Amino acid sequence: MERQGLIWDDVPVFLAVARSGSISGAASMLSIGLATVSRRIERLEARLGRPLFLRHHTGYRLTEDGTALIERAEEMEAAARAFGSGLPEEPEVSGTVRLATAENLATALILPALPRLRRAHPRLTLEIATDIATVNLHRRDADIALRMVKPERGHVSLQRVGTLGYGLYAAQSYVERRAGGPEVDLERDDFIAWAEGYGHLPAAQWIDRALRGRSPAVITTSLAAQAAGCASGLGLAVLPHLVAQPRELICLESDLGIDQPIWLVTQTDLASSRRVQAVGTFLREVVSENRVFLCLPSIA
Repeated sequence: MERQGLIWDDVPVFLAVARSGSISGAASMLSIGLATVSRRIERLEARLGRPLFLRHHTGYRLTEDGTALIERAEEMEAAARAFGSGLPEEPEVSGTVRLATAENLATALILPALPRLRRAHPRLTLEIATDIATVNLHRRDADIALRMVKPERGHVSLQRVGTLGYGLYAAQSYVERRAGGPEVDLERDDFIAWAEGYGHLPAAQWIDRALRGRSPAVITTSLAAQAAGCASGLGLAVLPHLVAQPRELICLESDLGIDQPIWLVTQTDLASSRRVQAVGTFLREVVSENRVFLCLPSIA
């Protein structure tokens, strides 16, 4: 339905309240009165037929509808500046993008490179969810994902951007005290296994096949615990190369047949969003730059 009587001067007021989080902050930014700011926000909401802010005693917070309008409002703001200068101007990328990924990719790959994204887009916030078991793109829990499991349903776009390689790792202390040196002995070696609820993981399945019914040295429920147990000399563990190599663990086998593709998954209806595109470009670059580190063990 076409909206009648939209007053374009209300758009800068909307952006000022969104950015400052309060009527008083917006009034100060725009050098206008409190009553004028409040009146213009109410007028804009009336024209659009929906609330744009939630009013709290701590300030104003955007509603879902208000959040959806931010990018368009910023484009209008940039267009107005460009019209005044006679030069085209791209709107600054801003807002929040929710990324779902595995904890090992977040801590070892994404977060160390994140300052680069911040320098390029200082008004862009990346919200990273690593508990991917509870994150569902189809429920819109996240805008974009970097994961090893290919979604089989939903309105998402997919791109394979790399490979996550695995190896069988041991600590130097474990290798030194065992018989046979670096040769793997599936009948005698101690292994670090995954708890029953994680049996779907390729690493867990490989360990189960190697044990052949024998009891493991220890059972864990997290990759961090697997790596820590291996580093302490408890036994052998199947780990991603990017997790094992910084700990200076020894790769005894690198061809386990369980390497996983890394998928960049984006909500289809967000594919044209400039902030989502900026994050997608950043993730593709980071994976590409670390391709060898991700796929292969270091060579001593």
